[in-house]
Amino acid sequence: MQDKPLGSIQQFVLYQSWLGKTYGEMAEGSGYGSDYIKEVGSQLWQDLSDALGERVTKKNLQLVLRRFQQDCISQDNSQQERELRAGSSAERGFLNLVPVSKLDFPSGPVPLGSPFYINRPPLEELVYAEIMQPGCLVRIKAPRKMGKSSLLNRIIAHAKVQGYKTVSLDFQEADEAVFASLDKFLRWFCINISRQLNLAPNLDDYWDAEMGSKVSCKFYFEGYLLEQIDSPIVLALNEVHRVFEHPNIAQDFLPMLRFWHEVAKQDRTWQKVRLVVVHTTEIYIPLKLNQSPFNVGLTVPLPPFTIAQVQNLAIEYGIDWAASSSGAQRLAALQTMIGGHPYLINLALYHLCQEEMTLLELLQTASTPSGIYSQHLRELLTLLQADPQLMSAMQEVVMADESVQFDAGAPRGAALSAIAAYKLESMGLVQLDGNQARASCELYRLYFSQQLLRQNDDHASANLLNEQQQSNDISEADALSQFVNLHHFSQYLETQWQQWLTQATMVSVIMCDIDYFKFYTDVHGYQAGNSSLQRIASTIRQCVKYKATLMTHYEGTKFAAVLPQTPADIAVDICENIREGVEELAIARASSVVYSDQEEQTRLANPEATLTLRVSEGRNWVPQRAIAHAQFQFDGFPAPVLTVSLGIATAIANHENSPVMLMAAAEEALFQAKRKGRNCVALNSVLSEEI
Repeated sequence: MQDKPLGSIQQFVLYQSWLGKTYGEMAEGSGYGSDYIKEVGSQLWQDLSDALGERVTKKNLQLVLRRFQQDCISQDNSQQERELRAGSSAERGFLNLVPVSKLDFPSGPVPLGSPFYINRPPLEELVYAEIMQPGCLVRIKAPRKMGKSSLLNRIIAHAKVQGYKTVSLDFQEADEAVFASLDKFLRWFCINISRQLNLAPNLDDYWDAEMGSKVSCKFYFEGYLLEQIDSPIVLALNEVHRVFEHPNIAQDFLPMLRFWHEVAKQDRTWQKVRLVVVHTTEIYIPLKLNQSPFNVGLTVPLPPFTIAQVQNLAIEYGIDWAASSSGAQRLAALQTMIGGHPYLINLALYHLCQEEMTLLELLQTASTPSGIYSQHLRELLTLLQADPQLMSAMQEVVMADESVQFDAGAPRGAALSAIAAYKLESMGLVQLDGNQARASCELYRLYFSQQLLRQNDDHASANLLNEQQQSNDISEADALSQFVNLHHFSQYLETQWQQWLTQATMVSVIMCDIDYFKFYTDVHGYQAGNSSLQRIASTIRQCVKYKATLMTHYEGTKFAAVLPQTPADIAVDICENIREGVEELAIARASSVVYSDQEEQTRLANPEATLTLRVSEGRNWVPQRAIAHAQFQFDGFPAPVLTVSLGIATAIANHENSPVMLMAAAEEALFQAKRKGRNCVALNSVLSEEI
């Protein structure tokens, strides 16, 4: 817009104004006087007004420049637009006008100069000021994908502007063999730093096995590295939690960093070193209080985005409706769902600006296998499944209506011990307030409660299935033997999918589960459970045999059937036939209950009371306590007889879908049927626009 480039102070004022900073706030973080910055700003607005031909002020800056951008694109649809799309953002400074169609998928650190990096005042200013302090130590701690690396890259860039030398070590790059011993690790550490400082590694001149690795490392820094470098050095250590996994290394390396920081208070040589430590998790190895580097220096937790920051980011993505007050209200629902998590916010806005889905559709599918967060959620689930104690703790949190209190003195195996709570917080799954823990966002609460419900259903039938597999109670002529195993079922889907692709075949999958079957087996025993399972399987087979190409005993008490060339409405009819057929089997959930006259009067007067019942099932007596509990819970069942819940997913086979997606959609539909109260049919139409 101008013939001359902006000066550095003009760039600073323009950028800070774009972020909504006052002149006073700019002065505090820059070292310039507020009057001087205000004078620079006034001249800048005048220059911009002259260039644009309309009045520009600090308040209307964003509005005017965005309107100017749109005018440029609409007036010149050829050369100027091509320049914008080709990446002329480098010439246009912080605005970085990247067209929406060319946006990169959110992944990894936000590049320097990108408009998609959102400042979280006063965080950046605090860190920039701290690394100016001799011998400082800064710790940045946050869960994965909260923006740690993006902030670290800006710290390094800021240090370079100050004329500092910078070294960035990512411990994820280290081979496992590097952690074999402290000596090998520290030599790797020193060699990497030397290379980045463009110095030849002269370790052998300073390394002495008799003195030990830590002392040798200190001498190498003092006598070689710091002597060769005149300027301060910012030593940025990223992914330090990788070191935590090796206690034999961490117990020496981390106190060494603390010692360097303490030495710097007295030794001018060590004041050149400015340490920045970045990690995702808390440290659980035993360290003495005066040896830990995590109770000194500046600790910088990364907060989630506020609604104002989400709105600013949405505007950067070119989402027009986000700029209004009603748009902010709509975005508040998104923030509630994902808790202001930077990566999850970026992922949502990326899909919204591509117009792949509406905000309502995004929110409705967010916690499902077909939602945009499915991969992220599966990664977290895998981490939890690797630690049963964490899984148990997470279950307690998501199943509670309110915050869950954890006990700092609870043993390690307790459901929500302090260590479990802190680990879940480090993973970003919970928020801690004092000794209270709650799910960090609605997305995690919904997803993990769904997963835990499914796992509980599977575990409920595990004993029954083991008994079925270990015994020959079910012969080859029985109903279950007419269902292929899951491996064969999956292979069939993968193989046939290629043929269905060529014909654009409509395919439906039915997923069926027996409701509350564990209660039935607890009351009636496994022999009765086996018999009932066969009868239900036979009913399913009879209802789908004329349509289904293949059926499988999917897992637990679940059954699945694939129906090629079957539209959703036909699949729904089949499912209703199955549901009604199972109900007509009239397999009673509870045994016959015989009351005495006194018990009957008590029951009628107080039906919710837990009664001591006399229950007989053939010759076997069921324990009174179990039956009393069963009677108390009976009203929660969908019917007095065994019932099934069914989910349906239908898709036209194409390259946008897959068998895995179809099965996941059917499982999600089954879960929705359970959420509705069970003994019903739910249809998932996400994969087919024709449904």
